[in-house]
Amino acid sequence: MYVSVVGGENCSPEIYEMAEEVGRRVARMGAVLITGGRGGVMEAAAKGAKEEGDVTIGILPGEDREEGNPYLDYVIVTGIGYARNAMVAMNGDIVIAVDGHYGTLSEIAYALEFGKRVYGLMTWEVGVKNFNNVDELFDEIKRDMLGN
Repeated sequence: MYVSVVGGENCSPEIYEMAEEVGRRVARMGAVLITGGRGGVMEAAAKGAKEEGDVTIGILPGEDREEGNPYLDYVIVTGIGYARNAMVAMNGDIVIAVDGHYGTLSEIAYALEFGKRVYGLMTWEVGVKNFNNVDELFDEIKRDMLGN
């Protein structure tokens, strides 16, 4: 399973900590973590996943692999700017949106268009299941995965 975690390049310390925990939980699911590869939520999720020994993939908007955060195992450069948001959304079996701004909103929209299951953690209120804490988020993901 692949899980895309999307969110802003800039975030508060509280959101960063929550995104780290999201990354740890994704790793415990045995899933590969995909992000947009930059800082903020993307970095925090990758950091949390790496703490648990998970594989992390970053899909960057530019052409320079060095722009990726230090917690990535694999860095994919695209040279297509924010159009790469579609690639991040497409490659997750599920998508978790954490906080975020307009880029995150576009990733949510792409994921919904692609028919992905989308979950939110303190993010946009746009018709996706949105939670205020990591435990509730992963309880819902587990219920959905088990078909309950």
